[in-house]
Order: sequence, then structure tokens, then C-alpha cells
Amino acid sequence: MYAIVEIAGHQYKVRQDQQIYVNRVEGNEGDALSFDKVLLTDNDGKIEVGAPVIEGIEVGAKIVSHLKADKVIVFKKKRRKGYRKKNGHRQAISLIEITSIGAGTGKKAAPKKAAAPKQEEAPKAEAKVAAPKTEAPKAETADLSSKTVAELKEMAKAKGITGISSMKKDDLIAALS
Repeated sequence: MYAIVEIAGHQYKVRQDQQIYVNRVEGNEGDALSFDKVLLTDNDGKIEVGAPVIEGIEVGAKIVSHLKADKVIVFKKKRRKGYRKKNGHRQAISLIEITSIGAGTGKKAAPKKAAAPKQEEAPKAEAKVAAPKTEAPKAETADLSSKTVAELKEMAKAKGITGISSMKKDDLIAALS
């Protein structure tokens, strides 16, 4: 039997009596842990997949030891500039042993009830009807903003607006509306 379980943000495939290294978990050596985020279990060909987790299943483990991982060298360099930085890092990890995979103390989730239909749909429809009345002047300005400056200047000449040679597009639209 194996399970895929999420431990400290990472997913691991675990079997009973298996020892694995995980990111540092809180607790002392010898403490018992239980992980309830079981994503998948396989019991001799009977596969159970969670959506996203399986309710009521837990993986039991105990902390064997706390230690540090191998050193990772971080070397930064910029060529021809004399810039070199060497840095090292050792990640804190824990060695845990899986003691059990099986039913936990979790309860099965109750099925979700269907949401009641909303009764506020009629006022929203009225608001949508009222909105186009106020947007009629904006449609003209939006129509003017899609035109080029040369077209706007011709329209301004036809209306008899003076000083159009120094006007920008926004000024022309304001003068025409």
C-alpha cells in the first residue's frame, strides 16, 4: 500500500516503514506526526483519488532526526568586471519514518446544498435599462476619439471654430462636443 501525501508544501509518495527527508517540521525527535492532506491511496490495486484530498485518511509518522542537507554553493560572477560572490546554504531538513497509512479521526464532508436562487435579479435589469440613457452623450465623444486629428480639424472648420491649428486632439474633441 502506498499514498501520495502533501507534507510542508511538497508531495511525497510514501509506504509504511519508509524513511524520507522533508523540510524541517516542528517537534522533537521521537514525536508522532499525522498528515491529513492525502491526495491518493493505492491498496493492492484499489486506487482512491481525492478531490483535492481524501477525507478521513491520515498518514502517521514519527520524527527520527533533525539535520541539515548538503551544502549548496551559490556563485555569482559578472565577467570582465571583477565581481565575484561566493555564498553557501544548508537547508534545514527532518528525517521522518512513516508508521501508518489509514483511517484517521477525520470526518467525511457533508454534501454541499444547492444555492437558493437570488431574488434581486429584477432591480439589476432595471438598472441596465437606465444606463444607456446616460451613455448617449459619451457615445458621441467615443465616436470623435476614434477619428484622426486631420478629420477632427476638418469638422472644426465646418463648424467655424477658430484656432484649430494649435489644438491637440483632446482640445478638438472638447470644442466639437
